[in-house]
Amino acid sequence: MNNILCIYSRFWLRHLVFMGAGAMGEIKHLVVVKFKEGVVVEEIVKGMEKLVTEVDLVKSFEWGQDSEGHEMLTQGFTHSFAMTFDKKEDYAAFQSHPSHVEYSATFSAAIEKIVVLCFPCVRVKPTG
Repeated sequence: MNNILCIYSRFWLRHLVFMGAGAMGEIKHLVVVKFKEGVVVEEIVKGMEKLVTEVDLVKSFEWGQDSEGHEMLTQGFTHSFAMTFDKKEDYAAFQSHPSHVEYSATFSAAIEKIVVLCFPCVRVKPTG
């Protein structure tokens, strides 16, 4: 559990340094996970939804459960969570926000595997 949280923390710190090289515009924070056996996923999702509604830094939040992927391609990952931030400073502030720090311990304890990507958005086709 602590190893996952430590790896997760080191990962986002590395990306903040990378994004410091002049990245502009929206930042997307994408988390893909496989939950541990026996985890009540609905409770984890409710906690995540509560977190993002309490923290105004999060511009948008989407989540979903895989329904079409082949095991060979999904590698056991089952859920994805995506947050959008207006700028990298908002993402950095979110990472150290007390509500996020508190929820991260709960989230980390529930996951077996995780992939985290943070990147400046390149929108090719606008929504709407």
